[in-house]
Amino acid sequence: MRQYLSRSIASKNLNKLRGTLAEVHFRNYLHSIGFAGRVSPGGWIVRRKGVNVFAHSTAAIFPEIVDPAQDYGPERELPKPSQGLHTICATLHQSGIASFYCAATISEQDEPFTGMKWQAIELGIPMEQHYQSLTEALTPLQFAKRKRHYNYLRYHADTTPIPDDAVPEEYSKEHLRVTFNANHMAEPSDIDGIFWGKWNTYPIEIKEKTPAPSTDMGPFFGLDVGPFVKLAFYAAKRGNLHSLYVVREIDNEQDRNLVAWWFMTFDQLAQFASWVPQPGGAAMGGGRSSVVRVPKIEFQPLNAATLEAL
Repeated sequence: MRQYLSRSIASKNLNKLRGTLAEVHFRNYLHSIGFAGRVSPGGWIVRRKGVNVFAHSTAAIFPEIVDPAQDYGPERELPKPSQGLHTICATLHQSGIASFYCAATISEQDEPFTGMKWQAIELGIPMEQHYQSLTEALTPLQFAKRKRHYNYLRYHADTTPIPDDAVPEEYSKEHLRVTFNANHMAEPSDIDGIFWGKWNTYPIEIKEKTPAPSTDMGPFFGLDVGPFVKLAFYAAKRGNLHSLYVVREIDNEQDRNLVAWWFMTFDQLAQFASWVPQPGGAAMGGGRSSVVRVPKIEFQPLNAATLEAL
């Protein structure tokens, strides 16, 4: 699994690895305050590409977490998704986002774990559904098929910072991404998790940040324009689908020790984010980013009380 991650994560960009670790810290923190059952696994949101059809179909895909000690032969009984994930995906479906849970199978002739395949079942709809291949499940959304092979496993990243207990989840998520991208043309973005609140459902964007100083707004946290636009997409769906921007504040860029957890809803983010972006650091894809600035003072502490109020 580590070998696979080292090949799928861009070795020249530490931000991808740091994002992965931020997700790990977030889930551990939610577990410590009793909210582990209120957040979905990580996954991907993908939407259609093409002239005159761009973004006309959108899907969310969530992987089963693969346990290296278990048998994933094609004859096994495929798992039932959790009721919590069903509930979350019902909100996504009502917002026009088809949602799928993906279960892994590995035939004897396949090379573990590069040869793993995914079976998918649609969630959040009232009709009984059955597993089928990922490609078959996504056929109604009309994603264009990829015509040329693209090597998604070409890197040599150091994955030793990823804790052992987090490797299976990150491997499962990355393998699903590579499998989807190898077969379909689409615009993908990661889902760090989706929180199930009392009143609303919240896709989450998690970042690790140190506050930066400014003369016009005081200390601020930046957010790349890409994630900001993705959160705006969720907001445009209206209904019970909202979103959260979560920040794991760290003491410095080298040691990255936790200072505090913060969050704000997208409504707050849209109100207080700077209108003029500024240059940022390296983006997930390795290029340079453009960021909006958000005053630190407008964030709320992320704890059991504030989560219970959502």
